[in-house]
Amino acid sequence: MLRDFIRHFSLIVVPLVAVFAVLPAVYDNHLLLFNFVIFLALAQGVNIIYGFTGYLPFGYVGFFGAGAYGFAIVVMHLNAPALVAVAIAGLVAVLLGLLLTPLLRLTGAYFSIANLAAALAVLHFVANPALEAVTRGPYGVSLTGTFNPTMAYATALGILALTLAIVVFLKNSSFGLALQAVREDPVSAAMAGVPVVRMRVIAWLASALVAGLAGGAFAWYVSVFYPDNVFSSEFSIFAIVFALFGGVATIVGPIIGVLILYGVYNLIGFTTPQYFQLIYGLLIMGLVLFLPAGLVSLATRRGWHVP
Repeated sequence: MLRDFIRHFSLIVVPLVAVFAVLPAVYDNHLLLFNFVIFLALAQGVNIIYGFTGYLPFGYVGFFGAGAYGFAIVVMHLNAPALVAVAIAGLVAVLLGLLLTPLLRLTGAYFSIANLAAALAVLHFVANPALEAVTRGPYGVSLTGTFNPTMAYATALGILALTLAIVVFLKNSSFGLALQAVREDPVSAAMAGVPVVRMRVIAWLASALVAGLAGGAFAWYVSVFYPDNVFSSEFSIFAIVFALFGGVATIVGPIIGVLILYGVYNLIGFTTPQYFQLIYGLLIMGLVLFLPAGLVSLATRRGWHVP
């Protein structure tokens, strides 16, 4: 298993991170590259909780927004260094995940809807005018004193590497196999001695950590944002669609989904928005109808191994 972990990490994670580390030197749209890195991490975060446990988090953005505000609060009020603040952002998301663990008692659409409601509750909490002294309420956050897109981008790359390392571990460990057994049949897994609840909670918190760290890096990069920005449902929807399009419970599936769909979004979404929704809709409909397991299923149908 360790050999497989090292092989997959060296063949997938290292080249991907290296490419995005070099690209800013040859491509001047730094924000676009940063967004790619963030969505690569978020799609893998969705992969951790959905691909390996079967819980579809419609409100995944709640962890992302909590991380962004965790970063902002410790920078504004405690003058914490930005790197420390990013780590605290991840911790804030994990604490929120612990608070929301009762949601894991739900399944299917009930969990997804409850998760979405929880994200909206967090949004309205931080945007409450009564908390203006702490969160700046609905009036937005300005962190121009910490603005450093180069370091924020490098930090996002580190978060992506960590996230991919988690997924590679899940793909190549007995823990990951047990998680998938829980996803397929929790009753049988429990009868076989698998600690179902504990494993679900671990995956849930790992997924929350990824989103929180990504939210912290995002807050550092943009430095000025409003509650509606960092709690935008776009983050959840894109991350879920990207992961499903490529194929969950794999390492490369979400990567493929982000590179193709976010690439398409940036090619035609801004220049010809009248055609974008049609093309995007057709792509997703075609996926659901003909490739419900994602693009990677094209390879598995041919008997190829997909990491």
